[in-house]
This record gives sequence, C-alpha cells and structure tokens, in this order.
Amino acid sequence: MSNLLIVLIDGINYAAWLFISAVGLTLIYGVMRVLNVAHASFYAFGCYVAVTLAGFWFSHNYPPYLSFFALFGASFVAGFIIGWILERFLLRYQYAKDEVVILLITYAVFLILDDVLKLIWGVDPYYASDPYELLGNFSVGEMIYPNYYLLMVGAALILGLGLTYMLKMTRSGKLLVSVIHDREISSAMGINVGRFFSLTFSFGCALAAIAGGITTPTISVVPGLGVDVIVLSFAVVVTGGLGSLPGTALAAIIMGVVRSFCVHYVPQLELFVIFSVMALVLVFRPRGLFSLAEARKI
Repeated sequence: MSNLLIVLIDGINYAAWLFISAVGLTLIYGVMRVLNVAHASFYAFGCYVAVTLAGFWFSHNYPPYLSFFALFGASFVAGFIIGWILERFLLRYQYAKDEVVILLITYAVFLILDDVLKLIWGVDPYYASDPYELLGNFSVGEMIYPNYYLLMVGAALILGLGLTYMLKMTRSGKLLVSVIHDREISSAMGINVGRFFSLTFSFGCALAAIAGGITTPTISVVPGLGVDVIVLSFAVVVTGGLGSLPGTALAAIIMGVVRSFCVHYVPQLELFVIFSVMALVLVFRPRGLFSLAEARKI
C-alpha cells in the first residue's frame, strides 16, 4: 500500500508538470488551429528569465517568499510580450495559409529563438535552487518530497480551474468559445476575432513561459531544454485531443501515473511509456480522448 501511494504521488507530481507545460499549447490550438512549435522557446525563455531574476533577488536579500511571485510574474510578462510581438508582426499575416505552413513558420521561429537565447545567456548552465529549498520537505513513509511539488500541483489546479471558469462563466470566455467553433460567423456578428487571436496567442505563450518559471528551481537551465518539453507537450495534447482542456488534464494524469509506475517497477520502459500511451489511445481514438467537434462543410 505504501509503495502504491508513493507511485501515485510521483505520478501526480509529474502529471502536474505535464499539464502546466502543455496547457498553453492546447489553448492556442483550440482557438487558432495553430500548432505552435515555438512553445518550446517560450518555455525556455521563462526558465532563463526566472533563473536570472532569482540570482538577482536572493543576492540582494529581498524577501525570500516574495520571490515566487517575482519569478512567475516576470516569466509570464516576458512570454506575453514576446508572444504579442510574434503574433502582431508575423503570424497575423499567415492565417489564410495552410496549417502545415504555419507549423513550419513556428518551427523556424523556434530555431531562431533558440539561438537568441544562446546569444543572450550563453551556453553555460544556470541554477536557481533557493526557491526550491525555501519551502522545506514532507515525508510519506520512508520517502521525502520537497514541498515545492505541492506548489506545482497547486499551480496546475489553479491554471486548470481558472481557465475553465474563464471559458464557461465570463463574457469574454463565451465570446472566445464562439470564435473557437466558428470564426467566420463570430466575425460577422461583430466579434473582433483578430483581437481574440492576438490575446490568445500572447496568453498561451505566457503560459509556456510561466511553466518554465515554475520548473526552473527544480532543474539545471541549459540550452536546448525546450526540445523535450515540446515533444512531451505535443504527446499530451494529441492524446487528450487537440484543443481540449479537459483532455489535456486527463492525458497528463494518465501519462504521469503510468510513467511513475514504470519508473518504480519497470524502469527500462520509462523512455517509451508516454509515447506508448499516446499510440494506444490513438489506435482507438484517432482524434484523442476529448477531441473537439468540427463542423462539416458541404
């Protein structure tokens, strides 16, 4: 029983990270039908902004517990601004093109931004463990876990519930849902679709950056760290159903728990298990667990 509890805790921790990392990707695709490969670069930008600010914050002896708001806020703002610039001056003029063309454009942006990161921060690793150590630990049986994991789980819950509330309960959210289902009719009804696209892309990029900011205290920030993130985020989003928020959450939980089980009992399968889950789901549900309904044009 104790071993199963440990597996479950590890699985929930990893699922929270998967959801935080993937939610920006699924939001952008759900609204704009843009598979944003540059999501990885915004995650990396969030990491580098957070690690830089953490070094400055703790070296100047500012209030340590306020560092969480500073790190996450700075990552969010950086991602939002860069995302707005990218949408406003590049992607806005590409929406009429095929989705594959836009995919290639965002891939090119990913390559460019990856080199920009190296130009700004170099290739040396950076660390920001102070926020990670600040919260202490909790124990389950003989296992000791950092309380920072609880913060990540809480962040995933806040993001999921906050986005759900925004989409279902607010006027802006309901207008956004109408844009998701039929952008032409929404535009004809007077909704400023271009503004919603700009805000959605900027917000999705900011979510990717804040995922990097949240993850930074637990990792070494090095060039190329966004590559694994886009691969795993893509697996989660495809498994849950492209553009589906509940699907992303469920896929993250399934993959997190299954991966945790493999790490504890069959570690040699850890590298394959997430993609095996994705393949198994797509065999029976080719559009994912909660794929959005699409209107047929006849």
